[in-house]
Amino acid sequence: MEMSRTISPLRLRAVLLWLLLLPGLLHAQNSGGKYGFKKGRMTIELPRNMRPSALDSFISQYNLEELQLRSLIRSGETEALRQLGWQLERNNAAGILLSKIMAPFRGWGKADERIRFTEHQPTFAERFPAVNNGLLYGYNRFRNKQPFAVLPDSSVRFFFRGHQNSRQVKLAGSFNDWDPDALSMVRTDSGWIADVKLAPGKYWYKFIADGHWMVDNDNLVKENDGEGNTNSIYFRPNTTIQVKDFAGAKNIFVAGSFNNWRNGELELQPATAGRQLSFYLAAGTHTYKLVVDGQMLTDPANPNRLPDGKDGYNSVVALGKPRTFVLEGFAAAQKVVLTGSFNAWRNFELPMRKTARGWEISYVLGPGNYTYRFEVDGKAIADPANPPHQQDAPSLLVIDPNHTFRLKGYAGAQQVYLAGDVNKWNSNSLPMQKDGEDWVLPMHLWVGKHRYKFIVDGKWILDPANKLWENNEFDTGNSILWVGK
Repeated sequence: MEMSRTISPLRLRAVLLWLLLLPGLLHAQNSGGKYGFKKGRMTIELPRNMRPSALDSFISQYNLEELQLRSLIRSGETEALRQLGWQLERNNAAGILLSKIMAPFRGWGKADERIRFTEHQPTFAERFPAVNNGLLYGYNRFRNKQPFAVLPDSSVRFFFRGHQNSRQVKLAGSFNDWDPDALSMVRTDSGWIADVKLAPGKYWYKFIADGHWMVDNDNLVKENDGEGNTNSIYFRPNTTIQVKDFAGAKNIFVAGSFNNWRNGELELQPATAGRQLSFYLAAGTHTYKLVVDGQMLTDPANPNRLPDGKDGYNSVVALGKPRTFVLEGFAAAQKVVLTGSFNAWRNFELPMRKTARGWEISYVLGPGNYTYRFEVDGKAIADPANPPHQQDAPSLLVIDPNHTFRLKGYAGAQQVYLAGDVNKWNSNSLPMQKDGEDWVLPMHLWVGKHRYKFIVDGKWILDPANKLWENNEFDTGNSILWVGK
């Protein structure tokens, strides 16, 4: 079976070392993409007119899924590249050139260091997370059949169309650790079905017909796992937008904060009454508008709204438990607004309500790490009840912490910070607190892989208690942490 697995940096390094050691193979090429080595650096060159199919083949051949090259080409996103130590050398009309230092791992000579570096194998929960902070939304696209039905007991009815001559069909996916024998499908007059209880989120799956693993050809949403395997993707929805108005409209789309207000992506489909779209949204507060034949409108069926800053309103979907922000005092203030990383610091969206003790507002946030401020009559201040570590910094709010970073052996340090992909490597936004002789910081980390370092009195160091690490562009390494469910 072509088992789905997520690429690891170690595997990527092994492939690159293999290429480097092959006599004469100093410049690999695949349908326009070039992979090479020059002056001690690995290079990737992609022409601007590279076909999507050629790019997929190139990514699959060299196990480059984790670099997120499609996002780089589509939107210029470089965060994944930077975290993996790659530099963007060129991005112009001719194409894209990436490079990364080919530094040796200093511990290869020691057997125990080799073992510590390579011993971690991500679990299924780490490799295929159903809910992930990086996933704000997801939607299904099927052809030749309707989206899988969600039954009253929260089960999802997977449907495999055709294959009537198969003796048996199984269903395997991230929801059952890809066990090929766990879920037998039942034959119907038009195919095969199996019911699986799923919470809202993202799931990977394949069908197994008489021992042959295959993707769902009626599902247009597929994903390469970085090791040459393609899996079908299903998003268990938790949000439905239904519109009964605008009967004469040619098309109706949804655009919102969750998809960066992109129009033309999320289209409402004809339903029994009007049109509707069911899709997955992460926990938290999301704003959106309907785009009716190109005109952005507030959803007339949704009474929940927030100001859009243009004398209008955005419709709101809030999933999760509300949290009450309170600012005590400031009785003489005319207007107080809550702003934060959770709403892109929009200072018009969340006006607070005056109370006997001050000001307050309830707002739904999902698990995560947030920064916020209050704006009092136009002046931004941190939360006096949750003061920041330094002047002019915002307050830090961690909801549902699931990991505590701990640094031992630096009891005499004056200041210690955490930096990593959790805060885009900001060197002074996450101060650690003294706990006896240790430095600690509880955080909420999404399922999967994280890179981080400690900054002790201005000096960047690896986590001395964590032997799992990988190199970076500065040849100084980053500590690695895997988080499961």
